Amino acid sequence: MAYDKFEILKSTAVPLPVENVDTDQIIPARFLKATKREGFGDNLFRDWRYNADNTPKTQFVLNNPIYKGKILVGGRNFGSGSSREHAVWAVYDYGFRAVVSSFFADIFRANCLNIGVLPVQVSAEFLVKIFKAIETNPKTELAINLSNQTITILSSGAQESFDINDYKKQNMLNGYDDIDYLTSMKSEIQEFAKSRPF
Repeated sequence: MAYDKFEILKSTAVPLPVENVDTDQIIPARFLKATKREGFGDNLFRDWRYNADNTPKTQFVLNNPIYKGKILVGGRNFGSGSSREHAVWAVYDYGFRAVVSSFFADIFRANCLNIGVLPVQVSAEFLVKIFKAIETNPKTELAINLSNQTITILSSGAQESFDINDYKKQNMLNGYDDIDYLTSMKSEIQEFAKSRPF
């Protein structure tokens, strides 16, 4: 399944300054029965967003109209817990295209890169700067430049670099998943096959 090309993302951000957010909090296990990657965004942080009677919890950030954008900024150790890729499906389906944190669980990071969500790992100090900037002005925009591997707080110009596997970087720049990548090399693969003895 191809995803949106990721080149430069400039957006306001939704702050979630909570550490150790695990995948069961991101998408509770009772919502894992679906087989299609659609509709999971409705249940992103379900138990944090809604009361037992399905009324919104007004204090939760996703229910606060002040905060909007395609970037989710989380606390340290985001995406820990089980390996369910449904957690990233929920993040993507909700509309986020990048998650920023000072540390990601390895499996969650890998799932992000496979599904088209860019995990941007920054230093703890830079994460604090981002949270403070958003707290000061919820309309603060962040700019994430995948080619240059930088994230910038546009209001102050503060910038930091982030790491990403080069293969996954190229896939995201092209909007490819692993199958799309192989398909893009179809002619090269066919030529190589012709050169090999049977």
